[in-house]
Amino acid sequence: MLSIILMMQPQGEDAANPLMSFLPLLLIVVVFYFFMIRPQMKRQKETRKFREGLAKNDKVVTTGGIYGKIVSIHDTTISLEVAKDIVIKVDKNGIVKDMSDVQPQR
Repeated sequence: MLSIILMMQPQGEDAANPLMSFLPLLLIVVVFYFFMIRPQMKRQKETRKFREGLAKNDKVVTTGGIYGKIVSIHDTTISLEVAKDIVIKVDKNGIVKDMSDVQPQR
């Protein structure tokens, strides 16, 4: 008798709505989009815009922490002057920030 009762389907309003079972998963996806994916896409867009706007004589910092002044810009590389008459070639993706807003050291 117990096995027959356990095998019976729920009746009436006790049946779960399939949409309600996916609601928590949908909410998690929405939260991830607004708190993780969207800000990351915004940062990537700003970085791409910054790198496209680089010009000769801009002072920049590389991902390795090398400070320099842009001597020339090519398709995928940038020539940086790191000291007097010392020029290095750096990948464009290695430039991380502009130094125009940094205060000079004393």
